[in-house]
Order: sequence, then C-alpha cells, then structure tokens
Amino acid sequence: MKISFENKNALVGGSTQGLGKAIAIQLAACGANVTLMARNEDRLKKVLQLLNTESGQKHGYLVVDFSDLEHFRKTIGDFLRSHPIHILINNTQGPEAGSVLEKGPAHYQDAFNLLFQTVCFTTLEALPAMRKIGYGRIINVSSLSIREPSQNLVLSNTIRIAVTSWAKSLATEVARDNITVNTILTGNFDTERMSYLIGLQAKSKDLGYEEYKASRIEAIPMKRLGRPEEYAYLVAFLASDYASYITGTNFPIDGGLLKSIG
Repeated sequence: MKISFENKNALVGGSTQGLGKAIAIQLAACGANVTLMARNEDRLKKVLQLLNTESGQKHGYLVVDFSDLEHFRKTIGDFLRSHPIHILINNTQGPEAGSVLEKGPAHYQDAFNLLFQTVCFTTLEALPAMRKIGYGRIINVSSLSIREPSQNLVLSNTIRIAVTSWAKSLATEVARDNITVNTILTGNFDTERMSYLIGLQAKSKDLGYEEYKASRIEAIPMKRLGRPEEYAYLVAFLASDYASYITGTNFPIDGGLLKSIG
C-alpha cells in the first residue's frame, strides 16, 4: 500500500513541534503541498526546511495565534478564500492545566475559543472548496480525555468533548460530498507538551520528574511513550483514499492505555 498526496493541499495546525510537526513532515513525504500554521515564525521557517520537495511540491506557512480569535479568523479566512485545500488537520496548543475547582467561567470561555471556535471556523471556511472539488479529509487532533477525563485537565476534558460531538454531526452532513471527518484520541507521546504536563503533575504530587514519568509509562501496556511519527502514519492513512469509507469515527492511539471498550 502506497499513499500518495500528489496535487493535494494540506493545512496543518500547531505544526512547529510535537505531533503537528510530525504530521506535516509525513504528509509532505507522501507528496502533499503543506501549509504550516503556528505562532512562532522562526520555528515555522525551520520546519519548512524539513519538508520534502522532491515531487515539486510547494510549501508555505501562516503565522497565527490560536488564542487570538479575531486575528486568527482574519488570517485563516483570507488564506482559505484563495487557497483550496484537500486535507485539514485541526490541531492547536492545549489550554492551561488545572482542576475543576481551580477554573471559572472565563477560563472555559478562553478554552472554548482556543479549542472549539478555531476548529469550527477553519473547517467551515475550508468546506466550500472541498465540496466543489469533491474531496476532503478533516482530521481533528484530540485526546483520550474525552473517554477518560484527566483530573488536572478539566478545560481540555470539557471542550474537546464538544469538538468531537460537533465533528460527528458534521460527518453525516458532508459524507455525500466525499468528505470525511475523523478524530484522533491522543495518548502519551514523546513531545514537548507531554514533558510539560508530566512536570506539572509530578510537582503537584510532590514527586521527581523522572519518577513520575516512569509511573506514567508503567501504566501503558506497551511500556513506552508513542513516537510522533507513529501518530503521523495514522493521520496519513486517514487522509488517503484508502480511508474513503471511514468517517465520523474516533481513533484512540495510546499503546493500549484506554481501558474502556466503547
């Protein structure tokens, strides 16, 4: 099985590090023209240099801050009105950590704008061109916490469930247009974000970083963190023609960590 995205355009959020970066590199390796999105222009330029161009691909980037909704809408709206895309990877930085008793209404509003509003706006702006082309792959980077909430990530737990429900509803509306909408439930991967969260949780439990990290890994049946490139392989498959009959589905990728069946 060979995946080719020749003549396909992809827009990848949060693509200067971690999972987003790995996804961008993999889609480019499969022949896509990739547009990166993130807030740090220096990092965007560095990732841009890593993208494959052997097939004559043309890559670019957008400097966007997902937490500045007004500026985000203008930048993304202007881009998508003149640049049709085939593959949309909705991926943002996570909201701040914290428990349910530590967060108030303003925190939830900020998280809603960051995680839901950006996904909703970008997707709806991309859809007209996808429907006209007759091809679209919308993939949302989410979390296991929609199945098993994490005590210290209440903002993420709450808002990501809304995104997943919205994506399921959207999938039924656009399936006839050969547009699929799927969500990936992310487990523990070896990324900067995971290191940051492990550090916070270790501190809250009065444990050393390495000690707490080892306990997290021990809880994973595969006894290791995932590699970002492993995540990117799943994204590439879901974005390909091989996954054309898969839509409205949530895919855990977690080394067997999730305990629930459904």
